[in-house]
Amino acid sequence: MRKKLLLLLLLPICSFAQEDLLAGLDSVPKNQKVESAFKAMKIVNLESTKLAAKKDFYLIIAHRFGSVKDGFEGFFGLDNAVTQIKFLYGLTDWATVAVGRSEQAYDVSGKFLIASQTENGLPVTIVSFNSLAFNNTLKESDYPKLQFEDRVTYVTQVLVSRKFSEKLSLELAPTFFHENFVIDDNQDNSQLAIAMGGRYKIAKRWSINMDYAVHTNRASDSPFRNPLSIGVDLETGGHVFQMHFTNSQGIHEAGFLGQTTGNWADGNVFFGFNLVRVF
Repeated sequence: MRKKLLLLLLLPICSFAQEDLLAGLDSVPKNQKVESAFKAMKIVNLESTKLAAKKDFYLIIAHRFGSVKDGFEGFFGLDNAVTQIKFLYGLTDWATVAVGRSEQAYDVSGKFLIASQTENGLPVTIVSFNSLAFNNTLKESDYPKLQFEDRVTYVTQVLVSRKFSEKLSLELAPTFFHENFVIDDNQDNSQLAIAMGGRYKIAKRWSINMDYAVHTNRASDSPFRNPLSIGVDLETGGHVFQMHFTNSQGIHEAGFLGQTTGNWADGNVFFGFNLVRVF
């Protein structure tokens, strides 16, 4: 009799405990953040939506050889290379700052997370990218009236990516860039482009990457072309090694978006790589 009475007294307690356990299970977040749409800071030339983690420090070496069309005379591009060295730092998990230098430009930039893709929630990740650059290619000997402010270029991009699966990620990047000095009188200083890119994972450490951009208000007499880049990423421990072919030797955004000279149709393309090391 006592056992039955004790069981009756414990039933409400067991019932409440079960309800608390179920409530705890229901409180598990359903909208988990989707991670790693891209493994590197850039797809090829185009910035990706990846940001540095808080207090992470990155060294990025970007190298573009000369045109392979030069053949043996130019050692298939090895004699005319362009290099950029860039340092990045994660101020927070949502803000990354960087400084870089190449033969083409000094630049400072920032990436800021606006929203993250989540499971059963927001379908995309949205990141703002902004850059301020100083053009090194303009020479006072060619332009005697050149002022310091003439070298300044501004870039603003909205990077929108979606990770469709463990293998496939795509990105769209509406872009505005303004050059205080343009060589072509018919070219607007303020310019617009629509860039796009993607990554497809083909093995545990390998992926195929591609990006392309359409310059929407290029001058009709401009000799420049839209940039198309194709390559592969190799993840090796603490760094990502990106190898690619591109028709743009420019590395800074205004360089490859607005001043691409190569032509895939006639083999005028450049081999290059990005080496990304995190500390």
